[in-house]
Parts: sequence; structure tokens; C-alpha cells
Amino acid sequence: MRTRPVFVSGGLRTPFVKSMTTYMDVTSSELMSVTLQKLVQKYKLEGQLLGDVAFGAVMQSASDWNFTREVVQNSGLNPHTPGYNVQRACGTSLETANHMALKISAHQIDIGIAGGVDTNSDLPIMVSKSLSHKLVELNAAKSGMEKAKILASLRFSDLKPQLPAVVEPRTKLSMGEHTEKMVKEWMISRAEQDELAYQSHQKAAKAYDEGFYKDLVFEFKGLNRDGILRADTTIEKLGKLRPAFDKSDKGTLTAGNSTPLTDGSSAVIMTSEDAAKRLNLPLWARFVDCQASAVNYVAGEGLLMAPTIAVSEMLKRNNLSFDDFDYFEIHEAFAGQVLCTLKAWESDDYCKKVLGRSIALGPIDRSKMNVKGGSVAVGHPFGATGARIVASLSKMLHEKGSKGRGLISICTAGGMGVAAILESV
Repeated sequence: MRTRPVFVSGGLRTPFVKSMTTYMDVTSSELMSVTLQKLVQKYKLEGQLLGDVAFGAVMQSASDWNFTREVVQNSGLNPHTPGYNVQRACGTSLETANHMALKISAHQIDIGIAGGVDTNSDLPIMVSKSLSHKLVELNAAKSGMEKAKILASLRFSDLKPQLPAVVEPRTKLSMGEHTEKMVKEWMISRAEQDELAYQSHQKAAKAYDEGFYKDLVFEFKGLNRDGILRADTTIEKLGKLRPAFDKSDKGTLTAGNSTPLTDGSSAVIMTSEDAAKRLNLPLWARFVDCQASAVNYVAGEGLLMAPTIAVSEMLKRNNLSFDDFDYFEIHEAFAGQVLCTLKAWESDDYCKKVLGRSIALGPIDRSKMNVKGGSVAVGHPFGATGARIVASLSKMLHEKGSKGRGLISICTAGGMGVAAILESV
């Protein structure tokens, strides 16, 4: 089957904000729609028929069953442009970018848009199963007497809403609780986590001040930068925060070294070279490869350690080592999770037993990691983070020029990880 190179032409996102704040009255559909509309306008794609569009969200209502297609029809694109939904937890929009890349590479389409959204301010709150069944019965009831009987059978407990729970169904533990187990296993200190979080804020603030995000983040709801970013934070301030998950004196994860619940959306344009020329689109970076992996966290493997495997397998396939990369974008779900991943790659024992390597992958150059800030500083809307990183890394590679290469690593719920390689054009 013929294949061809695939490129990232650009991307846009909303400012990311803490949930239940600025975007409190904005729905998921509206949040994704505004990003796609702005992207279409910026790259002059109004009326264009695209090959496909893929978006996704983790916190998604059943009423959004055809979410992406509805967003596409709000966008200004040719209404014949198709769209579909994807969900791979925190790796959702890196997965959508991979989908578009595979379709373009295989000549199925010439151009597509990938992205994602999440807003915990627009939570899909469900009713109890008991109430759901009684509502169905009530709807089917023929007489007033039948309806009165059903209503009389309702109990107060039936009316309790079922809120989404960000916990693993098989362990009943949150991601933070799982990460506490990981940092204890890998002996990651609170000081190390706070230092990484501090550096993340400093790098992101500097990137904004230097104008790096000016053409990646558009103004929305009066904001033109991420609401979570704290340029004035210090190690001392971070050190005063109490543990958020293990609240004993052994807990080390805090609100400061973990990503908060975040609202936001992001999207990237994926294209062939021919389509880019036809539509006068820039070529920021080449999307080279992508890999998804998983761990058996139920049996005790670290919930967020799957990226170690995904990255290793992808490097083997491409005959690359860490020395071959100029940038490392390691998603900061928690500072501790990043540090566990880095320590695992440096461990001969882990790399032999888990990754099937004769020696350790080795350390990465920290000066090349998350150079424009990471998720701890800018925020983490679950479905939007992948496209946020693809756009930022593509721009960095474009600005660097020829022979640049970047690595993306994203951990996800369910013990999965998604990784990708991008290169300068």
C-alpha cells in the first residue's frame, strides 16, 4: 500500500482554566466549537471540504453522541465534511492526531483536523438506576392511576444524583491515589515533585512573556493565557501545601504538584504536502509515528507507567535513542508521575524486565523537557492535552528549523500510555 509523509500545519486552543470558574456556563460542544471556528478562520478554511475530523472528550454526555459531527456543522467548514468521536482518556487528542495521520498517509484523505475537549463545569450528571427504571415505567404508563402508583413508589434514595467519579472502576482508587503508590515505590521525594512543578510554571510564564503562545492560544471569555498558570509561585509556597490524596505525613502529592481539574479545548490541522500547497498552509512538523501501550495496574503495576512501554517500543521501531531528540514533551498529570517515568527509563532492572531491553534507555536531558511549560502549569483538560502538545511541539520544531526531533509521552487512565514522534520539516 502506498504511503506518504504527514504534516502538522498548525493548531489553536482556548486558554485552559480551572474547572467551575470562567467556563462555568460553557458547554463541551460550545467549547470545542469555538476552537474549531477560530482554527478554520485563522487558516482560511471556510467552505473547504476536509477528509475527516476527529474530536473526543472524557466527560461527555449521552446527548453528545454525535458530538464531533455537530461541532463540524458549527464550524464554517463545508457541511459535507464528516466527523467522528474518539476516547482514549487523557491520550484522546493524541490518538485523534494519529488517526488523521494514518488516514492521510494511506491516501484515504488529504487533510483532516484532530483535537479534543473537556470541561468538568459541564458534567454529565446521571440519575440512579432505580429512578431511571421508574422514569421509563412512568413514560409507558397508560393511566393516571398507574402513574400515581409509580410516583408513590419513589424513595428519597432514588433521587440521589450519580456524579462522574474520576476513579479506576477495578481498584476504586483515584489517579492521584495510584500515583502516591508509584512515588513511594520509586522513592520520589516531595522536594523533587515541587521543584518540577515550579520549573513548569516558570517555563510556561516565560513562554507567554516571549510571545510563544500568541498564535496558539486565542482570547476567550476575557482571557488570553491559562488561568492555572502561576508565574509568582515559589518553592516555599509549594512546600506549604498539604497532601491532597494520602493525607498522612507520608503523602507527597499536593494541589501544587498535580494538575487541577481543567476546562479547555484544542485542535490541530493534519495534512499531506499536496493539500498544504493547495490551501496555502504552512508545514510546521512531520508526524512520524505513534504508539499506545498498557500496563496491568490491577496486578500492581503502576497505573501511569504505560508510557515507559509505549516510548520504548516506538524507539525500537524507529531505531532511535534519547540522544536523537531535541525536545521531550512529557505530560505532567502529576509531577511525581513524570519523575517515576524518568527513573524507570534509567533503571537497568526495569528496562530489562519490563521493556525487554539489554540496558537502560538512560536519562533524558532535563533542559529539553517541557521547555514551554507542562500540564501542571497550563492545565489538563483530559481530551485536549494531546492536541495542545502536538501544536506546541510542532511550532517549536518549526522555529528550530531542519533536523529537529521531538518526543511526546502521555499517560492515561486505565493504565494506558500514548507516545508520538515529530520531526522538523
